[in-house]
Amino acid sequence: MAGAAVPAQDGSAAEPLRDVPRFAVGNHRLLVFGTMLAALMQVLDSTIANVALPHMQSVLGAQPDTITWVLTSYIIASAVALPTTGWLSGRIGARRLFLLSTAGFVVASMLCGMAWNLEVMVLFRCLQGVSGAFILPLSQSSMLDATKPSKQATIMAVWSFGVIIGPIIGPVLGGYLTEYSNWRWIFYVNVPLGALAFAILYAQLPTAPKVKRPFDWTGFLLVAVALTALQMLLDRGHQIDWFHATESWIYVAIIASCVWMAVIHFCTALHPLFDRLLFADLNYNIALVFMVVTGIVMYANMALLPPMMQTLLGYNVIDTGMLLVPRSVGSLVSMQLAGWLVRRGVDARILVSLGTLLLAYSLYMMAGWSLDIGQHEIIVSGVIMGLGVGFVFLPINVAAFTTLKPQLRAEGSSLLNLFRSVGSSIGISIMTALFARNVQVSHSDLAQHVSGNVGGMIDLSTVDRYQSIADAGLYMIDGEINRQAAMIAYIDDFYLMMWFALATLPLILFMKIKAGPRYVPEDTGH
Repeated sequence: MAGAAVPAQDGSAAEPLRDVPRFAVGNHRLLVFGTMLAALMQVLDSTIANVALPHMQSVLGAQPDTITWVLTSYIIASAVALPTTGWLSGRIGARRLFLLSTAGFVVASMLCGMAWNLEVMVLFRCLQGVSGAFILPLSQSSMLDATKPSKQATIMAVWSFGVIIGPIIGPVLGGYLTEYSNWRWIFYVNVPLGALAFAILYAQLPTAPKVKRPFDWTGFLLVAVALTALQMLLDRGHQIDWFHATESWIYVAIIASCVWMAVIHFCTALHPLFDRLLFADLNYNIALVFMVVTGIVMYANMALLPPMMQTLLGYNVIDTGMLLVPRSVGSLVSMQLAGWLVRRGVDARILVSLGTLLLAYSLYMMAGWSLDIGQHEIIVSGVIMGLGVGFVFLPINVAAFTTLKPQLRAEGSSLLNLFRSVGSSIGISIMTALFARNVQVSHSDLAQHVSGNVGGMIDLSTVDRYQSIADAGLYMIDGEINRQAAMIAYIDDFYLMMWFALATLPLILFMKIKAGPRYVPEDTGH
């Protein structure tokens, strides 16, 4: 299984380098398939359970404000476990950790499908989150290690597409399984997929050398407490009226204290949780910021669109999913094109700028929607957004890992995925909170303009005799005001996300683009 490692290639050598992977594998394509199957399985579970919450609530005996712990527990457990990826992969080996993660995720998924009450479900979801946390970073680093340097842009396109398409098809698949089968199958579906992925990984995954180092318990606890407090704030904020409650300020104090102490600790510790060389790489740090923004824009948008299309535009779950699929087509096209352009030496800054502008333009189009919007406008804006995401996500990942040492890939990938996860949680919470607030504000503004002419079909002098008819008319007027207010609130969120995207453009100027190394063609290797 073990392949012979080649010398680290940092992209700065003037001499031609051998175009061989870091580790040789028996069947490269089969390994990529198995790795992507495991990654897609994990990404799907971040969104597939969303549409099934109402069905779970009745079966598990939960309340509307407690059933969301099915989602929150998974997110918190995954976020807390992610920072340990680099240390664990060095301690027990990346191959063993990947296999254990995949097997643990399958077992935890099966247990989630068998859960009989909310407490047990939350426990199993925590186990699933911890097990699955290592899959994405290890899948990314494993594919890079097993691929020729000259083909790494292409392999990143494949990996990035799987990461992006998962959250898009998750609600569609979850809705279909819930509608035509049973909500438990959103977890059981992982069993055959995970078993196949495990078999392929066991046969093809190379063995990387172990790098043992002391575990940074202080750094880990500081990061874990900060992430837990942040997720609790984001999850509980709308229930406790955000910063009008003392509880929110307690979370803020915990986050600020832990982050401050963690920064000092990581700067002074002998063996910090994250290698300090990661933060010495400018491209990598810019990539971290873009991961946060990408998480905010992409995941918040995906959280807003399905309820808008179902409650305001009248689409069912299946039709909603089908209308969102074209954005994955746009991502597939742009990632393949971006990979082709990167291999031919096109400046990554140009591609990232183009992708950011496409993202902003698609959100600008969505900010012009109304309640009369048709399918064509939804599809076109979705394709443009997909194109933008692909042009941002792939070049940023390539730029981040081009200047990063191979031995830092697992740790670097875990931190990138952590920042993307944090960005998605922040984005969803901010946009949802602003939506709820703007609905109330817009409803109040619109109601001020309702006069007797608006309700002309109701003869107010007959209210005493025909109270039920009058009530029905008033309910209709109030319902229409609610619909218009909700649409205005969605438009406000789209505008805000557009400005989030545009605000990252100046960062592109600080990216360092070096000429790629020249490779000597090899007859062997992948």
